[in-house]
Amino acid sequence: MSITEARRAPRRNPHGAIAVSDTMTGRIIGRVGNVSEAGMLLVANTPVREDALYQLQFTLPASATTRETSIEVGAHLLWTGAANTPGHALAGLRFLTVSPAHLEALRDWVGG
Repeated sequence: MSITEARRAPRRNPHGAIAVSDTMTGRIIGRVGNVSEAGMLLVANTPVREDALYQLQFTLPASATTRETSIEVGAHLLWTGAANTPGHALAGLRFLTVSPAHLEALRDWVGG
């Protein structure tokens, strides 16, 4: 029996910590758990609210085929859940606004 990936867009887990900032406050709210061109899993270290809208910034590291790229997105927080680390939460975000250049960078990084 095989398990089929239910997500529409492939995701990539980072090899190191990628900080995620709330551009409205300038504060780091967590780190990328995984990311796709359509959304991300945020490992939040500050309280976040379900069904809220966020303006976020994170920097994808360089890879063999891509260069370091700062990404800015508008995102809708769909769900939250407990993380294994005390004081942290998991949050699923769907990207609402991504510039064409940032979307291309996300696709390249996830595919690389």
